[in-house]
Parts: sequence; structure tokens; C-alpha cells
Amino acid sequence: MNAETPKAAELNLPQAFLLLATNDKDGTPDVPVYALRTTLAGAILAELELIGAIGLQGKHVKATGTAPQTDFQHELELIRGKSRPHTPKRWVSMLEGRAEVQRVYEGMAALGIVEHVGEKHLGVFRSVRYPEKDHAPEAALLKKIQAPLGGAPPDGGAPDDTVPDAGASDGTPPDAGAPDAGTSDATPSDAGAPDTGTPAPAKPDAKAPDARTTALIALLQAAGLLGKLVPAADKIRASELAKDYWPARAVEDELRMIRLAEEEEPGL
Repeated sequence: MNAETPKAAELNLPQAFLLLATNDKDGTPDVPVYALRTTLAGAILAELELIGAIGLQGKHVKATGTAPQTDFQHELELIRGKSRPHTPKRWVSMLEGRAEVQRVYEGMAALGIVEHVGEKHLGVFRSVRYPEKDHAPEAALLKKIQAPLGGAPPDGGAPDDTVPDAGASDGTPPDAGAPDAGTSDATPSDAGAPDTGTPAPAKPDAKAPDARTTALIALLQAAGLLGKLVPAADKIRASELAKDYWPARAVEDELRMIRLAEEEEPGL
């Protein structure tokens, strides 16, 4: 990793998700395009919550009074400027799109993590791919999500231990709990359950991931990618971490609606 390439902790959540969701060699998504766009929208919401810019109030997403610097200022201003608040699922459906995906990819290309590869047909670019250029950031991400889940990445070996494993980019200590900006009005199943707006706390015998890693695990699970990235992951542990995390739940709800719509579409 050179001096200009960020560590895993310096990637925002949309970048981290997109990097893990993209095939290293050919630069194409490892999930259907609709799942990629939908989960990226959820990752944007999760990133804005992690930096304290938005939160879940009742059933609606609302901007806070703070105005932190963010790569997603446009999305934040959309949320802040709405006269009527929307649910997380509604915001996921509003933010998903090809332009958002391409913008995040191009940001990583500018950092030297992926490479912009365009394919021309009759002199016109018809498709663009983003194969990996520097594996160090992805290796560090895999190491961070593997630690609390057990198992190993798909290649069967742990990522290079020389890759720095810094704390979260937003200053959250490595063992901090899940994001606390949002809460849900769902009723906990028992008196000892955690606030339903945040992922469940770690078991005493497991390594508790930081808030950013917990959010990434929840998003990867919502997209159906977690098992592919860490095949031997503890599924119960992953479900505990992702339980009731509202950005990931919004992604799951939107993906469910998209799949139902496709199933109900009449054939030719």
C-alpha cells in the first residue's frame, strides 16, 4: 500500500461495500445490479448516521442539527430539505441509482484502489468496469469483518497481517458499540434486549467490532454477500450483529419488494 492509498478504516461505508461487492479481476458486481444499487443507497444512509448527520426518529429519517463534512453532502441536503420526512425504505428507493454507484466507483478509482476500464463499441463507451488495482484496502476490510465472525475469506487464508487495522474513520474506538443515532419504534422481544435501532451487542466471548464494521456486516448480509466473502462465518453471530439495524433493514425491505415485483411481472 503506498502513501496515497487509504487504509480500510479511511474508506466510507459506500466505498467499503462497493469494493467488497465487486469482482477483483473483471471489475463486475458480484450481486445483481438492482441489489448493488439498493444496498449502496442503504450504505449512504448508514454513513450519514455514523457521522451523526441523520438519525431515525420514530419511523422517519431526519437530519440532525450538525453539519459534518461528508462526501454525501448532496444526499444529506435532500434529507434536510424535505418538508415531509420519509421512512428509511423510502429513502433507499429514492437514493438508489446508476449515478450514485458510478460516483463511488470513480472516487475509488481516483484513490488508486480500482481502475476505470471502459469498453468501446463503434467508438462509443458501452460499459465500464472497475477491476481492483490495489488489494490492500479490501484485504484489511476482510480482516475486520472476519474477526468478529470467525471463519476465513473465500481463499481459505486470512488477509495479510501486515495490512494496518486502524480504528474507524469517524473516531469511534475499535470496541465501540453500534451506531446510536437511530432508534426504532419496534418493541423489543424481552426486557433485556438492546435498543432496536442498533445492532445487538457482542457476546462476552466474542470480539466486539466497531460501529463501522458492524454496519458493514449488516449491509453485506442484507445484500446476500456475507456468506460469499466469509463462507465459514458464524451465521448466528452475524444475525445478532445485524439485528434491527435500520439502514440494513430498509435495504432488505426494498429488495424484497423488487423481487416480488419481478415475480409478479407477467410473462410474454
